[in-house]
Amino acid sequence: MKRILIGLIALAVLAAGGWFGFNLYARHRATAEIEAVFDRIRSQGGKASHGKVAFDVTSRTLTIEDIAVDPAGQPQAHVKITGIKGVGLRQTDETRFAADSIEISGFEVALDEVGPGKLKASYKVPQLIMRDYAGPARAQNAPASGSLIDLYRFVLDQYASVTASSITAPTLTIAFDAGKGAAGSGEIVYSGLAIQKLGKGKIDAMKADRATFTINVEQAGKADKLTGEMSDLIINDFDSTAIAAALDPQKANDDSYHRVYGHMSSGTYVATSTQGVRMQVDGIAIADIAVQPSKFRPAEILALLPTDGSVQPTPAQSREMMEKLAGLYDGLRVGKIEIGTVSMTTPQGTPRLRAIRYQEGEFALEGLDAPTPQGQVKMERFALKSLSLANLFRWAASLTTPGQAPSPDQMLGLFRVLEGAEIKGVVSPYKNTRQLVTIDTISLNWGQLVGSIPSKVSLVVKMVAPTDPTNPAQLPLTMAGIDKLAINLDLGAAWTESSGALALAPATIDLGNLAKAQARLALANVPRGVFTADPVQAMSQAGQIEAGAIELSLRDSGVVDLLVAQFSRMQNVSRDAARGAIVEMIRAQGEKIAAANPDAKTAVDAIAGFVETSGQTLTIKLTPLGKVPMLQLLGALNSEPIVALAQFRIEASTGL
Repeated sequence: MKRILIGLIALAVLAAGGWFGFNLYARHRATAEIEAVFDRIRSQGGKASHGKVAFDVTSRTLTIEDIAVDPAGQPQAHVKITGIKGVGLRQTDETRFAADSIEISGFEVALDEVGPGKLKASYKVPQLIMRDYAGPARAQNAPASGSLIDLYRFVLDQYASVTASSITAPTLTIAFDAGKGAAGSGEIVYSGLAIQKLGKGKIDAMKADRATFTINVEQAGKADKLTGEMSDLIINDFDSTAIAAALDPQKANDDSYHRVYGHMSSGTYVATSTQGVRMQVDGIAIADIAVQPSKFRPAEILALLPTDGSVQPTPAQSREMMEKLAGLYDGLRVGKIEIGTVSMTTPQGTPRLRAIRYQEGEFALEGLDAPTPQGQVKMERFALKSLSLANLFRWAASLTTPGQAPSPDQMLGLFRVLEGAEIKGVVSPYKNTRQLVTIDTISLNWGQLVGSIPSKVSLVVKMVAPTDPTNPAQLPLTMAGIDKLAINLDLGAAWTESSGALALAPATIDLGNLAKAQARLALANVPRGVFTADPVQAMSQAGQIEAGAIELSLRDSGVVDLLVAQFSRMQNVSRDAARGAIVEMIRAQGEKIAAANPDAKTAVDAIAGFVETSGQTLTIKLTPLGKVPMLQLLGALNSEPIVALAQFRIEASTGL
């Protein structure tokens, strides 16, 4: 029994010795492998050091303390880590390892003079925990070049090789200093960061409970300080491989779209400046952001940035930069942007905007309510249709010729930037009076561009404006007691290249309390060459244009009585006498016209009858008797209108 006991004790001693020996060997191996990594950094010209390394075989826990790394190359970086603790470490194959969790404490990165702007930045994370981690056993060598694009690609490649079920950090602090540049200096602190399901460069969801910031800038030579915060930042369906594709020269011919973000949103955003301005935004949401690698090439933009920010770019460099930016926006697709109520408190008042929206090329501002010195201005909606940021940059680039004013053709290039604009529901004070201008709708649309000129246009205006007693042209209206003028305009024009026809229809203006006029006009043989900003070319081509049928109608809603009253005051006679005198003048003038063109007598009689009885509708139709060159017709109307009218069959009528 005694021998057995002694044997068991000896076995226990040997086992303990073997255990401690194996533990010592495992720790030595872990230390050797870690030291090899640090040696590799030092061999590339960088600096790297670490403190105590420990490895517990039972829990397979590795701890490394006091890590400091200064990689070689530019931008100059400084990395410090208080400690790394990996639990449940295991090697899954020859190139990868996994861990139940990895905890990093006291993580700090400082970057000196990043990019052309010489920006200094630092990142601090007090604690970072990764669950169910898997990644490469050895990091690849960083790119030898100092290119930011190469560095970004390297980071994205490393990122795509890592998987984790979750990553959490209590805070992330970002500090930056751009010197006296426009970016200024400041600090951003994110709180409650969490990432769910990271793998193959994709993330299911990222969130931050809050982000606070402090930014020091200069506004008009005065120091200003912006402070604020944003709550509930959420990103869903992030894919870094899409960004990597845009940075990869091998993907320069890839015309497909790669989605970067599925959805991004935030809660309330508040910013306050020391100048007494406070802005608040009640939520932001952005959906479906994608890039097209063949066009979205940020490397080309970075290559054009000046190395010295104090040197102003030449006009040629500015044009090249805007052309590249245009190409960049060609390769960027955003499905939808929605910004909630925006308010800004200033010493002059608090303007508010209910929403800002962007979807399928339409940019809209909704629910404006803003103070002005004359009173409150309200607008239900303002929209730009089919807005193209790419074409906007191209148009701006075409205007950057120093010492030379933009040509008419260059200015008309604005028609390529968007295809229309719309204003609805405007109520605005009129000058310093108590009266209001109200706009129900102003809508202008164009398309079918020939060069830079639209060959299809439509305009709709529905509004009510007060009459101005100080305006001599409006004096007859105010004297007649008309204090408001209702305007309803509907104008449409379109050119058909195959037939050469240009039709103006409808063209309607309704002055609600005066009259409603409508015109239909057709032109034939309109050549493509007439759509040009060159007046000489336009005039030479306009000689081919022929007049078509013309139809005019005018419904009296008070305009005849207004003219009669005005004539009555001028002649100091009764209104009946004034009406009779006007009718006689029309008939007398008509006799002269009818002598040269018998058809004109019908029109003269109709006009006289229209004045004689209020509330009627006058209709006149002109049909060409043959080919009528438009330029000759216009010249004849100025010098010999009777001869001009003789080229048309005239039909006229009146009716209640």
